[in-house]
Amino acid sequence: MTRKPLQAVVFDWAGTVIDHGSLAPMGVFVKAFAQFGVEITIDEARGPMGMAKRDHIATLMRHPRIAAAWAKQHGAAPGEADIDKVYAVFVPMNVEVVTDYAEMIDGVVPTIDRLRARGLKIGSTTGYTREIMARVLPLAAKQGYAPDNLVCAGDLPAGRPTPLMMYRTFLDLDVWPASSVVKVDDTEVGIAEGLNAGCWTIGIAVTGNVFGLSADDTYDLDEETFEDMRYAAYAKLTRAGAHYVIDSVAEIESVLDDIEGRLARGERP
Repeated sequence: MTRKPLQAVVFDWAGTVIDHGSLAPMGVFVKAFAQFGVEITIDEARGPMGMAKRDHIATLMRHPRIAAAWAKQHGAAPGEADIDKVYAVFVPMNVEVVTDYAEMIDGVVPTIDRLRARGLKIGSTTGYTREIMARVLPLAAKQGYAPDNLVCAGDLPAGRPTPLMMYRTFLDLDVWPASSVVKVDDTEVGIAEGLNAGCWTIGIAVTGNVFGLSADDTYDLDEETFEDMRYAAYAKLTRAGAHYVIDSVAEIESVLDDIEGRLARGERP
């Protein structure tokens, strides 16, 4: 069977297709650490976004300021048992709050419908656990979004930035080579996941974690502030290695056209 040069697009979830600004986990990280007497900021919480949530907490624990605050509060530097304790508090909190942030981002559903119409398979990977996604999936389906597969943090021995979740997606969707697949993500570690798997990568700037605002708060920005924040988000995702950066998934079709043209000329990621 002859395979098309471009076969699938694999989307992240929060900040990419749902939850404009990737807001659901932020307050939960702050509250989870606060239960152990350690204050962290929203900006600090955003730093490792896209990782599996236990890995995210472990990365926060290694942050010099947070590690020092933990040692001051608990009398010793944080260890693996401490990571497990914070994670055990975090997960049920995140499960409870995630449904409040499960609205599809504007333009995503009709755009993905058009991608399917051009014969593309739609995959998904996420830093969320199966427990969290069990709440999200039915809400997304009610809004018209049901990807062809789902790979969650915890499904495999390692998550992002390793390519393992992408490798599972290749198997689930029966797509190969890696150059026939595009990974779309709003985080640096999600872009690394795609790059490590050998895929084309597209960074999502304005609706995602780097920009970090709800749709309403984004629309309320004055033009200069918006452009400054947009430029910073584009720069950060470009430095992460994204082949392309766009404001939102709604703008993806012209990028896919360009990728198809490059594949036709024999180019690879």
